[in-house]
Amino acid sequence: MPHIPVHPSAQKRHRQNLKRQDRNRAVKSHVRNVVKIASEAIASGDAGASEKLREATRALQKAASGKTLHRNTARRQIARLRSRLHKAGSKSAQ
Repeated sequence: MPHIPVHPSAQKRHRQNLKRQDRNRAVKSHVRNVVKIASEAIASGDAGASEKLREATRALQKAASGKTLHRNTARRQIARLRSRLHKAGSKSAQ
């Protein structure tokens, strides 16, 4: 059974937490979708993969700046995506 706050300040805090939870869930979902699209574009060798990577980078950095994601998590994911794009680019050049 969920905790029901009694004190007015606790009720307000609970409302704020629920709003933040909804917002964070939406942001994380958006980030996952954009990262997945970028990852698939890189794997398929799509010509627009660098643009998809730019969108994913922007979404990750925005989520990190809003404290939805930890900044190191965002940086790690960006680095891995860039690394895969770089490796895919060097393989296609050979």
